[in-house]
Amino acid sequence: MATASGRGSGQSPANVTRFLKGIDFPAQKKDLIQHAKKNQAEKDVMDLIQNMEERDYESMADVMKSYGKEPHRTSGKESTSKESTTKGRSQGKQGQAHHR
Repeated sequence: MATASGRGSGQSPANVTRFLKGIDFPAQKKDLIQHAKKNQAEKDVMDLIQNMEERDYESMADVMKSYGKEPHRTSGKESTSKESTTKGRSQGKQGQAHHR
């Protein structure tokens, strides 16, 4: 049986904003939680909001900035850039050894 909540489920930014639609800002984390519960947010969204930083949120954009900092949002790009920096340093050292 298909349900409306099945579509667009998960922790996508669009899904988070859907369950926070109509909230008044500024809002504290507890306000975000209450509003999401009132809108019958899915467990994934509730977990995400509950793990957000305890502070005042000035706008939905502010909420999305915090959402972007959550661990589930880390990508392979972050580790790849660290790896390439490390590789570049080690290659640079090797290159210096060849020039001596």
